Order: sequence, then structure tokens, then C-alpha cells
Amino acid sequence: LKPVAPGTAAPAAPPRRRPPHPPADAGAMGKAGQAKHVFRTFGKNKVKKSAAAQKQEPRPAKLKRGLAPGSVVILLAGRFRGKRAVFLKQLASGLLLVTGPYAVNGVPLRRVNQRYCIATSARADVAAAEAETKKVDGKFFARDKAKKGKKGKDGMFAEDAAKTGISDERKATQKKV
Repeated sequence: LKPVAPGTAAPAAPPRRRPPHPPADAGAMGKAGQAKHVFRTFGKNKVKKSAAAQKQEPRPAKLKRGLAPGSVVILLAGRFRGKRAVFLKQLASGLLLVTGPYAVNGVPLRRVNQRYCIATSARADVAAAEAETKKVDGKFFARDKAKKGKKGKDGMFAEDAAKTGISDERKATQKKV
């Protein structure tokens, strides 16, 4: 701006010029309106949908290096942490089936995540127990669901059902292993 002499008004700034609008088209709303969506295409330009991808079935986790049936493992978590146990097999769920054996150090047939055990170089012979471990699976460890008691006055004072211990089948398998 040029310097202005005292007592005189500054000249008005020239008006800003806006870019000219394109002529309004009755069919197109432009950016102000709703976007145009084309959901289906008809005619020769159809795009074929690819076939749905086949989902992979879950597989048990790969065994840690050094784990083979008969390997002695050290348990790192749970009630028996710090105890040594013998690895028998990998279950379908990916968990490891281990035992103490129960008669030796009190570790029963258990399922253990391989993240919570350390494989050692020691080996034990498990050929005799192999036949018994074949019938051990996830259902072997399943618990019976307890029925819920009645609500209200009658159910409040009713005696709780007796706790069921370990099944005889499980005890027999434990002894054989």
C-alpha cells in the first residue's frame, strides 16, 4: 500500500473476484448433493465375483524342538510348576499330554500348553504306555455339568450335590500309564 497523507481516507480495497460458477445443471447436484451410487451394472461390463476363499482348518501347533514322546519336560506353571514330567503325546487341541508318572512324583495325566514347559534332553521309555495313551483325548478330561438348583426358599436351603471325584476309568488309565 502507498503511504496516505494525514487527514485523507485510505482508498477502498478492490473487491475480491470469485472464480465464475459453471452453469447450474438441473440433473447434476455437484459436490453439494448426495453422491451418485451405482450398485449394479447391467449389460456386457459385468464384473464376475471371485469364488469365496476356502478357510483353512485349524491345525495343532508345531511341537517345540526337543519334544518327542518320552521327553522329560519341566512344568513352568500351574499346580505342578517346577516338577518334571514325561511327555506322552500331543492332543488334537495342540496341548501336550504329560504325566509324572503319578506313582513317582504325583503329577497325574495332564494337558499342558507347550509354552509352559521346558524340554530337557532326558528321555524315558514310553512304549508300554503308548497303547493306553491312544484312547486319551479331549473328552477324557471333560467334566460333567452340574445341574442348577431351584430358585427361591426351597433351593436356598437344599443340600448341595456331592462332589464327584475322578472317574474310575481315569484312575485305571493313570495306573497303567
